[in-house]
Amino acid sequence: MTKSTVQKSTLDQLKEFTTVVVDSSDIKHLKAYGAQDATTNPSLVYQASQKPDYKNLIEEAVTFAKKSATDSHPYESLLLDRLLTNFGKEILKIVPGRVSTEVDARLSFDVEGSIKRAHQIIKLYENDGISRERILIKLASTWEGVLAATELEKQGIHCNMTLMFSLPQAIGAANAHATLVSPFVGRILDWYKANENFNGPSSDDPGVLSVREIYNYYKERNIPVQVMGASFRNTGEILELAGCDLLTISPKLLEELKQSDQTVTKRLTHPPGTTETLDSIDEKAFRWGLNENRMATEKLSDGIRRFTADTLSLLEMIAKDYA
Repeated sequence: MTKSTVQKSTLDQLKEFTTVVVDSSDIKHLKAYGAQDATTNPSLVYQASQKPDYKNLIEEAVTFAKKSATDSHPYESLLLDRLLTNFGKEILKIVPGRVSTEVDARLSFDVEGSIKRAHQIIKLYENDGISRERILIKLASTWEGVLAATELEKQGIHCNMTLMFSLPQAIGAANAHATLVSPFVGRILDWYKANENFNGPSSDDPGVLSVREIYNYYKERNIPVQVMGASFRNTGEILELAGCDLLTISPKLLEELKQSDQTVTKRLTHPPGTTETLDSIDEKAFRWGLNENRMATEKLSDGIRRFTADTLSLLEMIAKDYA
């Protein structure tokens, strides 16, 4: 077989339809899969921070936080944000696009606290010569997260609304003029397997259907919010969302896609709308819509708890080994 007729890998085919984002803070993974963007969260940074390769990033963050801490910028918040931005800076040496950096999950219900920490993260990046255009601030898709994103986007700070499990959350993010949303596919599947005994094909996967619903809602109304499917459990989910604006994929699944030559068909092809007709949503409607979706309510709370637990584990590890 000549080189010209060799079948492209499934990963390379997917990249023709969708911007692929590496769901990892490990630099070797970013180099291996040629992603445009990268995303991080406390869980990923905690995993990477346990590897000797990143010891220098932790040591620098500890030194910086000790030197720079004040009453208005406490040691712990500076330590955490400096470590996240240290990883972000290393990532941006590899990827040509953007990196998402998460606001402390313990601020998921604190509007002013989230805004303050977003400012701190952006300042840390900009002080090192990195433009805010290359940063996405990750906020939980709570009502308070929506309010924080609304203010930050007005200031030219771009937001990635994470832990998204429902259309009301997506409408709230659109009202905030968020730059990007991250609907969580696999965690929705986990819930339906545990609670509804779902065992169907990927085309009927509840997480896949949720992303399609959000994607189509935005495209039908010509709403310029990017959709990035996240939290995948298998490659079937990923291929059912080929054509989504972005997909953030774990290294394990990226490797499976790289080793496969399965043909990829563009699945999300909704034509853009002609006018922007966004439904408005206030706090009462947001909270009621979320409350009526048991899965979304439970998975949002669970996600915040998980990110918080990993944040605390990261801080405990640093205090034990580096303080």
